[in-house]
Amino acid sequence: MDVRAYTMVGALILIWALFGILDPTFLTSRNLSNLFTQMSVTSILAIGMVLVIVAGHIDLSVGSIVGLTGGIAAIFSNWLELPAYLVILVTLAAGLVLGLVQGWLVAYKMIPAFIVTLGGMLVFRGILMGVTKSTTIPVSDSFIEMLGNAYFASGFGIILGLIAVAFILWSTFRKRRSRQKYGFEVSPISVDIIKVVVLSLLVITFVLVMNAYKGIPFPIIFVIVLAIIFFFLSTKTTFGRHIYALGGNPEAARLSGINIRFKTMMIFMLSGLLASIASIVLTSRLASATITAGNMAEMDAIAACVIGGTSLMGGAGTVIGALIGALVMTSLDNGMSLMGMESFWQYVVKGSILVFAVWLDISNRRKGVR
Repeated sequence: MDVRAYTMVGALILIWALFGILDPTFLTSRNLSNLFTQMSVTSILAIGMVLVIVAGHIDLSVGSIVGLTGGIAAIFSNWLELPAYLVILVTLAAGLVLGLVQGWLVAYKMIPAFIVTLGGMLVFRGILMGVTKSTTIPVSDSFIEMLGNAYFASGFGIILGLIAVAFILWSTFRKRRSRQKYGFEVSPISVDIIKVVVLSLLVITFVLVMNAYKGIPFPIIFVIVLAIIFFFLSTKTTFGRHIYALGGNPEAARLSGINIRFKTMMIFMLSGLLASIASIVLTSRLASATITAGNMAEMDAIAACVIGGTSLMGGAGTVIGALIGALVMTSLDNGMSLMGMESFWQYVVKGSILVFAVWLDISNRRKGVR
């Protein structure tokens, strides 16, 4: 993580401390479990949004894709009574197709992503209202309901925590040995030890807090798995490096032989796919599909990315930073709701933080230019 990400971790600690003092129930295992579950939808959307923004684009349609694909899932489950696995496959396919269409328009028809996805936001929401006749469609399939509401047993959490600690230890010292092997400068061994200890304590604390309530929620496991996949995709693959090159300098990327159009279309396809996964989680949690599902979700996802260090100018941003941003946004929502603050304050506070984060990014870039 860069300095800005560490700053956001510090801000998150301050937010938790403040809400913990103002309302002691904020730091209870039950509320923290609910908080992490609540952040799952924003986190999944933010993972996809990072790729889009890093590539120099924006996707305003993901909230409406969440609503529409959630409606599709409910229709296929309730009205057509299809088995859960088919419902999930159809929902994921719908998200991919919607992302593909928008990506094709942006990449091959050269229509600005802002316009394409703004239109998509309106079109998809309108289709949702039409196919559902503006009614709420319940979902009664037990497997689908489980995906957003079930918890893993405490033993699973302990095993997962031990695996995570072992991975932190292995990856930290593997990276250190690799840098030493090729003659690169390495940080003092004490710094790496402190890093391993702090991260391990965070993992252990998370597992213990979740187990103190009902265990680790299913949606959080989805977030963790997707974060690992897309972290690897964005940092360890040619595709990921091409995305950063595309956002950093599109002309240089084109001249270097990168298929800009195809990569752009793929980015929007992945964003649509992740939006459909988020819709499954949300529809499962609500046990229904509504015409307001996913409303303003794209703004939360964009804010999470920017707060987590993703530059709206393109070329910079990480999956880990986006998750930290999502946790910050959800913590603010959760804390203010517990305190009984009116909803308009949530919009004011989150909007102000978003503007501040963008201002900070622009200021840092100007300093870099100088």
